Amino acid sequence: MDSNSMTGLKLDEQGLLPAVIQDWLDGTVLMLGYMNQEAIGKTIATRSVHFWSRSRRSLWEKGETSGHKLIVKDLFIDCDRDTILVKAEQVGPTCHTGERACFFSRLDSQGRPQEARTTEASGGILDAVLRTIKERRAHPQAGSYTSKLFEGGQDKILKKVAEEAGEVLLAAKGGKKEEIIYETADLFFHALMVLGYHDITLQEILAELGRRFGKPGLRTANSGGAEHG
Repeated sequence: MDSNSMTGLKLDEQGLLPAVIQDWLDGTVLMLGYMNQEAIGKTIATRSVHFWSRSRRSLWEKGETSGHKLIVKDLFIDCDRDTILVKAEQVGPTCHTGERACFFSRLDSQGRPQEARTTEASGGILDAVLRTIKERRAHPQAGSYTSKLFEGGQDKILKKVAEEAGEVLLAAKGGKKEEIIYETADLFFHALMVLGYHDITLQEILAELGRRFGKPGLRTANSGGAEHG
């Protein structure tokens, strides 16, 4: 990539741009690196994330030794044109520590990093709800609705899923937006209860959706369900 093709990007005095790497499935921020003109060109050309190492003063491809590459799905530039956002598919953990993402330490109220690792920076609200559901299953709490559902076993959970699906249908037929939102949130929660019961991660569901994304038409008769796109 020559300099003319990068007109409009605001490289710093070292010829670099910070690059935020985000999981394309659930939005988790995986890492932050720096790219120069060559790294951007290589990333675009190969669809594999490349960085410029400020310490080694050299170009490097993420995963070139570990095999844990980041496959580019899309690239964006911010409003000031001085930061790149890369949506990528992970091949193995991104962090050199073996963690999925580099952001696993919380700052306390004094701004000090805590020693205990956490996954709470990952994903969004659905991930957070599912983490709470799994916590309630492992450590039941008196008075907890989630714990009570687990006590009733899978049949009770599945009955609630069926009931909430029916409520969504009725709300949709009624055409009131606020009721559709409310009932759909209930359905989402109870569907997450099913995942928690079977110890299935939201990432596994998103990966399945990712495999279907952009594939038009129907799946084979044996596989069931329609492709999305």
